[in-house]
Order: sequence, then structure tokens, then C-alpha cells
Amino acid sequence: MEKLYADIIVDITHEKLDRSFQYRIPEKLREDLMPGMVVTVPFGRGDRRIQGYVVGITDRAACPPEKMKEILEVQMEAGSVESRLIALAAWMRDMYGSTMIQALKTVLPVKQKVRQKEKKSLRLLLAEEEAQEKLAFYKKKHQKARERLLEALMDAEEIPMEFVTGKLHVSLEAVRALERQQILECVRRIEYRSPICLEGDTGYRLRLNAEQQAVADRIIGEWEQREHPVYLIHGVTGSGKTEIYMELIAHAIGRGEQAIVLIPEIALTYQTVMRFYRRFGDRIAIMNSRLSKGERYDQLQKAREGLVDVMIGPRSALFAPFPNLGLIVMDEEHEEAYQSEASPRYHAREAAIRRAEIEGARVVLGSATPSVDAYFRAKRGDYTLFTIEKRAKESRLPEVEVADMRRELQQGNRSILSGALRRRLGEVLERREQAMLFLNRRGYAGFLSCRACGQAVRCPHCDVSLSLHNNGRLVCHYCGYEIRKPERCPSCGSSFLRSFRIGTQQAEELVQKEFPEARILRMDLDTTREKDGHQKILEKFASQEADILIGTQMIVKGHDFPKVTLVGVLAADLSLHGGDYRCGERTFQLLTQAAGRAGRDELPGHVVIQTYDPENYSIRAAADQDYKSFYEQEILFRRLGGYPPAEGMLMIHGSASSQEHLALAMDYLKKFVEALAKSGQVQILGPVDERVAKINDVYRKVIYVKHREQKILVMIKNKVEQYIEMNEGYHTVAIQYDMQ
Repeated sequence: MEKLYADIIVDITHEKLDRSFQYRIPEKLREDLMPGMVVTVPFGRGDRRIQGYVVGITDRAACPPEKMKEILEVQMEAGSVESRLIALAAWMRDMYGSTMIQALKTVLPVKQKVRQKEKKSLRLLLAEEEAQEKLAFYKKKHQKARERLLEALMDAEEIPMEFVTGKLHVSLEAVRALERQQILECVRRIEYRSPICLEGDTGYRLRLNAEQQAVADRIIGEWEQREHPVYLIHGVTGSGKTEIYMELIAHAIGRGEQAIVLIPEIALTYQTVMRFYRRFGDRIAIMNSRLSKGERYDQLQKAREGLVDVMIGPRSALFAPFPNLGLIVMDEEHEEAYQSEASPRYHAREAAIRRAEIEGARVVLGSATPSVDAYFRAKRGDYTLFTIEKRAKESRLPEVEVADMRRELQQGNRSILSGALRRRLGEVLERREQAMLFLNRRGYAGFLSCRACGQAVRCPHCDVSLSLHNNGRLVCHYCGYEIRKPERCPSCGSSFLRSFRIGTQQAEELVQKEFPEARILRMDLDTTREKDGHQKILEKFASQEADILIGTQMIVKGHDFPKVTLVGVLAADLSLHGGDYRCGERTFQLLTQAAGRAGRDELPGHVVIQTYDPENYSIRAAADQDYKSFYEQEILFRRLGGYPPAEGMLMIHGSASSQEHLALAMDYLKKFVEALAKSGQVQILGPVDERVAKINDVYRKVIYVKHREQKILVMIKNKVEQYIEMNEGYHTVAIQYDMQ
């Protein structure tokens, strides 16, 4: 194909320009121009020169060539980093379905009016003899401000501008006058806004133990040998995975490369950053959604200009514009927070692996409870698997006790605290140690559970819990199966069928009533709304200003508090019956992670898991902290049900302000997919209401498409996109895609 025309997106700041414009490729660029390059083009009536991104090259003209404008030049400086990120955006658009501009906005920082912060200072230009003459002149003329300024400049080589205008009370007009006379000069330096205070001891003294060193040595030994390697470190809680990450990062930095460290929660940022700061000093930067525009701009600039070596942050940190990226670390790889909810609905793990392929970098995934998807691929040989079974400090894993809340009910205890947890809390407070109480509401949806036998009411077709709706109906959000709320338990006939209704605030009040002398902190969405809310609560707890920390999943992720000897899980069933095929996996992960917060130092730890379903395989495996037995049972369930990773699944999400229009549009989509799937073994479920069927007066539905091969699902997604583009009826329906 002869390169004649280029499709170019000219501005990602305006949704109105959410399309490409075609330009002629000049003769001199036809050999070298490639998709992903940054170019300068004439745009609009005045042919103003603006930056554009090449997203495609073709020999077919979209309009008469004589009316088409020509590319002016390739921006070679911008091309290196940005072109690779544009290539990543193109992959995300193809894989996950979105407009190219949505993908570009995800990977490239949208240009915003953010000023660089400057630090100004004044420097004397006169020799000492000339300065003395000038000073004498100012004294004679009673020019007090100039006199004070010159005296200060003669005493110091450089004076900060804020000192001049503040302490010396010299006006900017007087400063400019002396600058014009070439008596002094104003020195301007860019000052980068820091979103976190980095100070204290930077001495790094920790040495890796034998298990940690073996993992680091193996990965470093293969640094040059393998193409696009992906490693999965499965290490028990407290096994020192972070120390391995830092050893690998130090190796990358020694090679002149940079590293990205992904963490799932903003709540982890402070503690993680301080650990990295002690090793790498101020050569680190952070990224998260709580940064101001100025702070975010400065972090990206520091990465682009090579002023930092390590970028730490949640999902968005993956797109740091490092010129020579060598390593991507994804800590707590199993976390749901790595899945984007906005279009393109990419998963950070897949995007990280793709970016590493583009950059020639390595990917290291780490978790005490790896996702079933990642472990499945490691067992298949796609990733190299390392297993660490001992804690780094040789401390023992905590003892885990499962409290059967059915028995507590039979004994007349209707409190949220079992007898075992109440007793353990009292002992911890007596010993002046600390406890964490965890309420795992993630993935929570209203469901009916029997307090007598512990069973939840399940869908007979999909083997997931039915979700309880306000109209008194129980609904499956996969196949649409629906029944009226039963009066008695279908399993044992008991009338003790209840839905869970408990929150962190209610838990705090009840625990405070039970232990009035206890100092309690609560950490949830309400208490962490302010910018540094997470950090302030965690710092208070770390400095032992509280005895008990109560919270949601954000309190059990990666934190290390030496005085915590007790973790209580108030209601394990909340995540166990959320109406999703991953509920068992999420429950196991949350319980194991929660248990891992106890006894991380010299003091022994204890965990109490409260549940109405103590025989459930995920709760039993979490109590035993036995990932392998959990995985073997879970992957068997996935194979029998045809769920990922045993089979691929495409989710087609639709939303619209008209319920009738949405229902009709999704029904037509299903029929279209059924027509595509006639010749293959494709399973289609839905359309059904999303778990939250209406948000801000917008209705939401989803279609599930299953097939063993992902390329078939990508083909179906591409055909659906073409079908939607050709039908005007979908202009009022927003369609998004999830690929699992």
C-alpha cells in the first residue's frame, strides 16, 4: 500500500473533535510516517499550526485530494514517548472498544491551563567596590528600600524573592528598577509541587532473606535473555514482596531505566511511598486522583524530563511518560480497583503487559492471593511463577478462628460481636495492643441468607446468589431468572431468612457501647473525603492514638502496624453472596488479606472470622490460609460454569435515559449477536439489568457473551461496533464493552 493519506486526531481536549481528519502525506515523509507519530498540521480557516496524532495511514482519500491539507512536519522530540503511548491507546481501543479519543485521553494527559510554579531569587551583579559605591549613593539619597536590598545582597550570594518583598519590605517596582540598571538579576527556577511531604531518614539497611534474594536473582538473571517476560510472585502476607520489588527497581535504575509501581488504593499511597523514599530518596513521584491539577502536571513533567526514576500510584500511573521504561510492578495484582469503569474499560494488568511489550520492559505481578486469572496463566506457563511461603521477619502467620454465627443466634446472641471476638477484644485492650475490625462490603448486593443453615438463595441456572430488589423480587443478574421473595428457606425450611443491613458507622457505635473506654477510629468513604483523609487516619493509628480501627476493605490492604494483634471480620457473608461468579474469590482474598494484618511483628496475631456459612470452601481455605486448595476448587467451579478464565467473556453494557428504548436496543443487539454466533459455540445470556439498574435517571442493562477463544469475542465486539455505527437508533444509547 502506498502511503498517501494520514488519519489524524488533532485535539483530545474537545469531545466535539472526537473524530480523525485526513491529511495528505508529503513526499518526503511517505517512507517514515507511522501510526502513533506526533505531527504538526494546519487546522481551521486560518490554518493555525497545531499538534496532531497519527492514528491511521491509507491510500484511500476520504474527500477530493485537492481539497485536503498537507502535514507540515513530524515532531521528532514528542514522538518517542508519546508515540508509544498512542500505540497503547490504539490497542486499548481495539481490545476494549471505545472511541480513539477516549483511549487517547486515558493514556495522554489532557492539556490544561496549568502554570509552572517558579521560585524567584535575586543575585547581585556588581563587584564589591561598585556595590559599596552604590550603597553610599543610596544612603546619601535616603533610598531606604534600595539600601536594605543592596546590603542584603552584599551579605548573601542569592536572596529568595519572598524574603525581599516580605522581611525587607522592598516593592517589586524597586526590584525591577535595579534590574533595569543591571545592579541585580532575577533568577527563575521551576519548583515542582509535591503532593506528599518527603522527609526523614533515607538510610536503607534491610537485607533480603534467602527466599527473597532467590526470586530477585532469578528475575535479574533473565533481564536480558527473555522477550517481554511476565512474573507472578505469590507470597504470603508479610513475606516481603515490596523488598523484592525495590531490589528489581534498583537494578533497572542502575541500567538507566525507569520503573512504574502500581498500587490499588489511594489509602496505600503514603505508607508505600515512604518505604520507597527510604530506598530511593526524592527520585520518586506519585500519581492519584486526589492530586490538584498543578501537582499532577508537575509529577508528569518530572517523569518526562527524567527527574524521577519511579512513579507510584493507582491505575493511572501506568501511563507515566517515562522515556526509558524498564519495569512495571503491579502490587496486590488481584484487586478489583485495577479494572476501569470508564470507557475504554481496560484492566491495568493487560494494559501493563501490552505497554511492556511496546517498551521492551518487564512486568512483575505480586499478591498473597493472586487473581484466579493470573494464577491460571502462570500454571499454563504464560507467566513465571514464584511462591514464597514464609514471612520475611520469621513471624508466624496468625491463628484463625471461625465463629459460627448460627450457633451464636441459637445461644441468644443477636449482637454483631460473637463471644470469641468480644473476649479477644477485651484481652487486646487490657494488653494495650491494637485491633482492626473489618466489614467487607465490597461487591455487596442485597441477598437473602438463612440464619439457621447459612445458605443463600441461589439461581438454579447460574449458581450465583439471587439479588434482592426493593419490589420483593429475587433476580439473577446473569440470566434474568426471577422469583418472589420466599417466606421460608428453600434449603432447610427455616423462617430465619434475612438480608444483611449493617454499615461501618453502626458497627462503630455498637463496639463503642460494648467497650466505652476504647479509642476507636473509623475509616470509610465518609471519613476519608478530604484530600489527606486516608493518611491522617492511618498516621493516627500507626502512632497508637487509637486502640481499634474499624473500616471497609481499605483498611486491610498492605498496611503494616506492629501493634495489631487482632483482626475481626464482622460479617464474611457480605461479600460471599454478592450475585457474581467471583464472590468466592473476592471473599477468600479479602479474608486472607485481613488476616495478614495481624501479628506482623514480634507479637503473635489472632483472627476471628464471623460467618453464617462456616463450611463454605472459600472461608475454610481463608481460615487455613491455603491458596492452592481454594484455587483448585474455584477453577473447577469456573470450568463447570463456563466462567473466566476457563472461558472468555464479553460484556456489552448499555445505558440510556429511556427504559423502553434501552430494552428495545439491547434486544436487537442480542439478536444480532445470536446471528453472528450461529456457527460457533457461543453462549449468550441476557440482556438483564445491571446490579445497579438505574443511576442518575439513566437505566443500565448488560449482555454476556461467552466463548473459549478471546479472538472470537473480539470479532463479535468489532461487528457489534460496526452494527451500532450503522444504526441511528443507537445515538441515544451508550454502549461499553468489558473483555474478560
